[in-house]
Amino acid sequence: MANPSAFRLSLVGIVAAASLSLTAHAAPVEHKQAPGAMIASAAVVPPGSTLYFLSGATGAPIDPKDTESPGAFGDTEAQAMSIFTRMKAQLAEMGLTMGDVVKLTVFLVGDPKLGGKMDRDGMTRAYRKFFGTAEQPNLPTRSAFQIAGLARPQQLIEIEAIAARGN
Repeated sequence: MANPSAFRLSLVGIVAAASLSLTAHAAPVEHKQAPGAMIASAAVVPPGSTLYFLSGATGAPIDPKDTESPGAFGDTEAQAMSIFTRMKAQLAEMGLTMGDVVKLTVFLVGDPKLGGKMDRDGMTRAYRKFFGTAEQPNLPTRSAFQIAGLARPQQLIEIEAIAARGN
């Protein structure tokens, strides 16, 4: 071989071009879900996709001037609606939709009105308005946990999300 360095550079160029080609044509994110399921069993994020990590968010107070009264943030369903509504707006600012969400982690505090048990049903009612609808059929994977408490005693739920967009 006349010039081994030239061969190596040529090979590096071919590999780089192949990598760029694969990235430019990345497959879409796939949400694997069983018919009638409420959450995806898996989300497949192909190479070349961009991941977006959304910090945990809690609900906004019903009246911005009242952050201290026992019902200031509403029940679990109201707080989840507040979180999902703000999440949808945050995603839109990044050019994404709720359909791009691949993972939700939900932290629920026991509701005193339910004997200290988490209100999974209240969270689910709000969730179903944003995921698995005719308008937005994608379902994210999801985990939900009952925890001891959040920053404010009136807060009953915090949700963090991961979204992904194939290039």
